[in-house]
Amino acid sequence: MAQWTIILFSCFGLLHGQESQLPTLQECCQDGRTRGQGGQDCTILPLISSSHTCRIAQEQCCAAVVLDKLCDNGIKLGRSQGACERPLFEGEPWETEISKMCCDCCMLGLMAASRGSGCELQGSLSLGRQCDHTAKACCGKNTEEGTPNVEVSHTVEPNASITTKPAEGLDSCKDSICSQLCVGNGTCTCFDGYQLQKDGVHCEDVNECLKGSHNCIFGQICINTEGSFRCQREISCGTGYELRDNNSCQDIDECTLGTHNCGTDFLCSNTAGSFRCHPKERCTDGFIQDAAGSCIDINECLAHSNPCLPGHVCINTIGSYSCRRNTVTCGRGYHLTEDGTRCEDIDECRTGNVCGDHGCVNLLGSFRCECRAGFIFNSITKHCEDINECRYYPGRLCGHKCENTEGSYHCSCSTGFKLSHDGRNCDDVNECEANPCSQECANVYGSYQCYCRRGYQLSDIDGITCEDIDECALPAGGHVCSYRCFNVPGSFYCTCPPTGYTLSPNGRTCQDIDECAAGSHTCSVSESCFNTQGGHRCLSFQCPPNFRQAAQGSRHDSSASMRCLKSCQPNDVGCALDPVHLITHTVLSLPTFRDFSGPEEIVFLRTVVAANPVLFSGATDVLFELVSTDEQYSFNVVKRSSHGMILGVVQQVKPIVGPKDIKLEVAMNYVKSGNISHRNVVIIHIFISEFWF
Repeated sequence: MAQWTIILFSCFGLLHGQESQLPTLQECCQDGRTRGQGGQDCTILPLISSSHTCRIAQEQCCAAVVLDKLCDNGIKLGRSQGACERPLFEGEPWETEISKMCCDCCMLGLMAASRGSGCELQGSLSLGRQCDHTAKACCGKNTEEGTPNVEVSHTVEPNASITTKPAEGLDSCKDSICSQLCVGNGTCTCFDGYQLQKDGVHCEDVNECLKGSHNCIFGQICINTEGSFRCQREISCGTGYELRDNNSCQDIDECTLGTHNCGTDFLCSNTAGSFRCHPKERCTDGFIQDAAGSCIDINECLAHSNPCLPGHVCINTIGSYSCRRNTVTCGRGYHLTEDGTRCEDIDECRTGNVCGDHGCVNLLGSFRCECRAGFIFNSITKHCEDINECRYYPGRLCGHKCENTEGSYHCSCSTGFKLSHDGRNCDDVNECEANPCSQECANVYGSYQCYCRRGYQLSDIDGITCEDIDECALPAGGHVCSYRCFNVPGSFYCTCPPTGYTLSPNGRTCQDIDECAAGSHTCSVSESCFNTQGGHRCLSFQCPPNFRQAAQGSRHDSSASMRCLKSCQPNDVGCALDPVHLITHTVLSLPTFRDFSGPEEIVFLRTVVAANPVLFSGATDVLFELVSTDEQYSFNVVKRSSHGMILGVVQQVKPIVGPKDIKLEVAMNYVKSGNISHRNVVIIHIFISEFWF
């Protein structure tokens, strides 16, 4: 690849910067808590710092405030209501789920405190950390602030621990300070559903739901009320009933409420859970009333069995019927007896071959054919008809195709399959056993697939023949090998130019031979060997008069570059006035750029002059000038800035086909106060290879 030359004419500077003071994690957390208390969405908080850790502290502290508020709502409801039903909470589903969890866990703690079983629930129950913490908080608070329940009645003397002695000289109850009841001698008591507090004066509500002293049955939930409780059904009463205040279901009288849909010709009659509509008018004999209230005729001949005497036929009339003497007429399948008084059955099985080769069974007034397997009797046509098994049992008789036959069916298979021994299912045919492919064959279900070895492709014509792939002729063949590609059956190989290159281990790309490093060059001791793409050059540069060669960095330095410093003789005025102070020879090896889309930057000329100096008298500027180039003007030089310093960039702007040697001369004019103070000249020797690699 191309070797880029960077010529450095600068000394390095230091960049100084100062970073602003970042907020502490405590400040980030406090900002998140403040926004969480204000109801903001914790996932889209405005950032107060670019620090990732600060963002995490903001979001998590905000979320902690929201979770604490939701959990507090659940704890308050559990302590006040003694019930944790989801409809009692407000908010999104995830919010009600957190509140209900804290409410349930608080109920566990309150129950443990009321039973005196201790608040260490984690030892006996495998609760989560949040649930265990909530249960302990409710249990501990109830134990510290509550007092054991002491039941007080009007006939039992209360304990001394709950009494308050009245002041001397006062009536025992006249000036009592009891909040509810006074039973004498300054003793206070409470109504049912309340219990006396520690001060012996005030009463507090008893949570029957929490203490388990309610009488709600299965299917009801207990809801605590002030001084009592109520049981509420978990399931509604159902259609036609309403829930009463005493928690019982009572029938709704739709007729009284006027919520029925009976027509004007009907009367409403209430029933348990519903109602009925009855017509206002009644029909006369021989008629019956339908659902719409209309009177329709009753067919007595069908409604009654034998309404007429033997030998008579019943004829229905509107609202009644009549009987008429019957004349003997025999229906189909019967004929008159010889005396003409009655009808007898005809045995069709003896009168002719009515069922063909099928069996025949005589019936009263008819007959039936006993059909052979594969046939079914048609009671209308009285014939045995073929059963189309393929239509009656689709997909159940044959694995693939079903063909109906007279009295039976036949199974067949699709291409690539053969009928199995059971005559119904299909087995895959292994076509590869017949070697249909020119190279490799893979059997697939119902077919086969030919494939080829590496370097071959399947023919588009027959799909079984393998043809050699000419890798060199493929659309990407030009990139298979760096130089030349030669196709062989099933593969290909690459070659490189006869001199200056060798084939790399991958067998495709050409690798330049460094004759200078290998010692296979022909340069003399006084010449410098410079490796190029596909060859080398023996170089020997000389400084012009009044210039001397700068010392090399090391005697082992194999660089072909050379610097010439200005060195005037004493009293040489012309030399002293010459603005050129430094002449540099440098060497560059370039390939012939393939698919040149230009421009290509090949040399960078760095300076120590500021690109944007402060405007004051005496500021220095650098102007770059391309003094000499090739005949096609394939190069130019542009001025840029890099790290705050002026930079000159030499570019190849036109494609050049090698091999070709080109000499460029670039002048770097240092201008101060509008005059050229001094000039540095860079001579670039460019060797362009014949190839792109």
